[in-house]
Amino acid sequence: MKFQKVLIEGTLISRYKRFFADVEYTNDKNKTEKATIHVPNTGSLKGVIDKDAKAAQKCWFSLHGDKSKKLKGTLESIQTVDGTWVGVNTSNPNRIVTEAIQNSFKTGKPFLKQWSEYTFYKPEYKISKETRLDGVFVLKKDDLENEKSKKHFIEIKNTTYKTIVNKKPHAQFPDAVTERGQKHILEMMHLMKQGHKCEFIFTVQRSDVDVFSPCDEFDPEYGRLLREAMNKGLLVTPLLVDVSRSEVVLTKKVLKIII
Repeated sequence: MKFQKVLIEGTLISRYKRFFADVEYTNDKNKTEKATIHVPNTGSLKGVIDKDAKAAQKCWFSLHGDKSKKLKGTLESIQTVDGTWVGVNTSNPNRIVTEAIQNSFKTGKPFLKQWSEYTFYKPEYKISKETRLDGVFVLKKDDLENEKSKKHFIEIKNTTYKTIVNKKPHAQFPDAVTERGQKHILEMMHLMKQGHKCEFIFTVQRSDVDVFSPCDEFDPEYGRLLREAMNKGLLVTPLLVDVSRSEVVLTKKVLKIII
């Protein structure tokens, strides 16, 4: 997914009220300027923003140019104190997964082996009045409305947290308690019981990790449910994401899972 313009590089002054960030950057006139921008992430961003950092952390963001709006742009990535760039925009994972799937249909080359039998994908699929999953694969488009057809449901989770376990860098999800995430696992188990396939895609928006595991430290119930669902057939696919100032790209690099 290419950005409309190359992202601006600046420094992150602070993140506050969860969705606000103050940044500083050098404008086109080579003068230092400050802006308040939107942080499109509801998570804690633990392991990304270091409040005790000795130096200000760099960030990448866009500006929309509309002077009437309080939030002047959107935060996209933050550089950790170790130098790794981490994508923080939680709307990007769904976009890049959908883009990868649509491109695979055009080329006739499945993005992942487990998606090879399907010819149609619909993002944002409602399974009930209360619940919408991130997407569904079907053998053919007509199967969307056929209650008897077997489907392949996917749920996409943005993953930014990193921790060290037994000397290995783990990408972990979630970075805070997520009752919504727990609910999604329960719904997936119910769908699998009906004969459908279900898959969680963990889009890992950082490159300094080797394996994936659920974060029992922050949400042990989520980890317990994920393990239970995997034992019942849930597919879990942690994919690395390449993050740059010009684009965000879903790769086919699947992390090893340690449960």
